[in-house]
Amino acid sequence: MTHLRKMMLEELQRRNYAQSTVDAYVHALREFAGYFNRPPDELGPDHIRQFQLHLIRDRKLAVNTVKQRMAAIQFFFLKTLKRAYLKEDFPYPKTPRRLPDVLSQEEVARIIDSAANLSHRAMLMTLYSTGLRRAELVSLKVEDIDSPRMVIHVHQGKGNKDRDVPLSPKLLETLREYWRQLKPKGYLFPGRNDNEHLTTKAVWHACHGAVQRAGIQKKISPHSLRHSYATHLMESGADLRTIQLLLGHADIKHPLVYLHLSRRHLHAATNPLDTLTVSDVASVPVSRRKTER
Repeated sequence: MTHLRKMMLEELQRRNYAQSTVDAYVHALREFAGYFNRPPDELGPDHIRQFQLHLIRDRKLAVNTVKQRMAAIQFFFLKTLKRAYLKEDFPYPKTPRRLPDVLSQEEVARIIDSAANLSHRAMLMTLYSTGLRRAELVSLKVEDIDSPRMVIHVHQGKGNKDRDVPLSPKLLETLREYWRQLKPKGYLFPGRNDNEHLTTKAVWHACHGAVQRAGIQKKISPHSLRHSYATHLMESGADLRTIQLLLGHADIKHPLVYLHLSRRHLHAATNPLDTLTVSDVASVPVSRRKTER
């Protein structure tokens, strides 16, 4: 391990960054230095801009991936090397605002019924009924299912925060049958042995297979079940603060996106076209309709 990498690791650990973030930052710094074939402390703002253009134009990486690389480089220069760079020296690409794909409740039911086995069915039901992230799902332990209180304990979720989410009676019934058949001892969804949990990639494959078998044409991932959970909660009357707490968001602005997805809110106001008095379309002459096209 180089001296610079050791310094950066220590700064990340002092701030108690998640291991996944630590790995991503170290990888980004290695890429940055490797692109110029020089130690990173010998590089500066011009190199940062060149590297960003390389990521966007040549490698065509997603905007959020580029932003993560820039955050890592910014951390290295500002926190590790203590250089007095300006914010403008680390340009962040503008993130396009796209609404996530959301499933109807009928589509969710089709996906769950298309699960390859009981383990996959339990995972999909847990994702949808709790809004957990993949990493939070695979980290669950059997003891986190608190049936007397009807809650699931989420330990050290995103941002190293604990939270409780409601345990659905229907999910509890499925989890009990799953436990009777597979007898997991430590992790609720174990990997190759009880001492390690399932990988997040395995959860993605379980979801992807069920979506294909269900004949769903939308671009659906496990995170889509989280978005669908939040949207359906809002449609059933839950307020933003409740949804924020259940999802484990740090800021209440994050669940605002579900206002754009909730049918209850989209159709809350009467469409002005429906208030107009116009002639019946059947009374419009065919030739006139052709002309107006």
